[in-house]
Amino acid sequence: MENTQALQDATSGKATDATAPVSGNRSTSPAPGSGGYFIFLVIYLALLSAFGSFVNDMYLPTLPAMKRAFMCSTSIVQLGLTFGMIGLGVGELILGPLSDRFGRKPILLGALIVFCIGAAASVYSPTIHVFLWWRLVQGLGASGGYFLARTIPADLYAGRQLAKVMALVGAINGFAPASAPVIGGLVADSIGWRGIFWILFGFSALLLLLSPALKESLPKNRRVTGRFGAAFLNYAHLVRNRRFVIHVLLKGAALGVLFAYISSAPFIIQTHYGYTQLQFGLWMGLNALLVAAGATSALKFHPLKKSAVIGARCLLLIAFAQLMFFLFYDRFWIYETLNLPMLFCLGMLFTVGNTLAMNEGRACAGDASALIGLGGYIFGAIVSPLVGMGNMLHSTGIVIASLSLIVLVFAHLSKALPVELDSNKSNEILPDSKPDSKN
Repeated sequence: MENTQALQDATSGKATDATAPVSGNRSTSPAPGSGGYFIFLVIYLALLSAFGSFVNDMYLPTLPAMKRAFMCSTSIVQLGLTFGMIGLGVGELILGPLSDRFGRKPILLGALIVFCIGAAASVYSPTIHVFLWWRLVQGLGASGGYFLARTIPADLYAGRQLAKVMALVGAINGFAPASAPVIGGLVADSIGWRGIFWILFGFSALLLLLSPALKESLPKNRRVTGRFGAAFLNYAHLVRNRRFVIHVLLKGAALGVLFAYISSAPFIIQTHYGYTQLQFGLWMGLNALLVAAGATSALKFHPLKKSAVIGARCLLLIAFAQLMFFLFYDRFWIYETLNLPMLFCLGMLFTVGNTLAMNEGRACAGDASALIGLGGYIFGAIVSPLVGMGNMLHSTGIVIASLSLIVLVFAHLSKALPVELDSNKSNEILPDSKPDSKN
């Protein structure tokens, strides 16, 4: 219970020690728990989170076609995923502290505008190298919505209520990776890969149009004040928080498995097994629904972290079975059958990693969310080109098995930590988190 008290002190603006994170004071008013605005909030957060998925997943079916169009290698065209993830990670690192200082909504609006510019400009890329730089700009812009989808709930909720909102957003967002490859396949078949980035431009514009209805979740009296660099000091406090770091690395390694699967799947399903872009999108859509199912199933476990241990153990078994398959028995139906439980386990791990890390870093939610995103994109940026080296089936199997072992290590480290999320004191809505209706 020592951590619960420290968490309560931190979120009430009290310094628990000399290294307490920089945070503003708190007011006293209820967070939205039901009603029309709550429904809008969950849907909007799901759209923000889906936006990050669409940025990568929607143009996955076109990677083989882009390889031919730009006349480059598989690893080079996969760098489009890497550059996008670098932009997402760096953008979150910069925008997280800025959102703690200036509020969530202004940062979101600016980020969406940046993405619109990057998406429109990438359509006219004359070479793969120019395209890669515009992918970096897209990642920087998309990072605002992606990390704020985690940050805003942590502004408003705590404990298992936070877990429920995160899981609900995750479940709805499960349809994003499910629909993105399907839409991408349809668009690519009709108007080519450039049309996909016009669709992404439209998605960002839609979020901008809906943004006036979004209320600011971080009132001025809770924002970081003082000298401009003060908010960035919270990174130092967070990386010294062992519990926070364990859960960030748990989520990051699990996200690395997902990116290894995502970046290799177009070439395995289309090039190796001979399916069309549309068929690829349909298979990816079916598989993505398992992520949503896993995300909601995690809530059935008490304590929540128990689902991470079970999910990590199952993930490792599946990963080694897939590696053996890739090495010795090459059949699509086995590949697809193993993908389904793998993605279900990843959904469980995402809910646990996101919720427990944000619960630990809720006193400086913008910075915490940025580090969670950065952790995932570091893993993702590394593994995306690795799965394209040599024999893709073999390299994909080795990368996924290695990452699954890392996931298991951090799941057990999480299990060894004291349980505080499921305590009565942390199972509540923050009493001081009413969105500022003036913004």
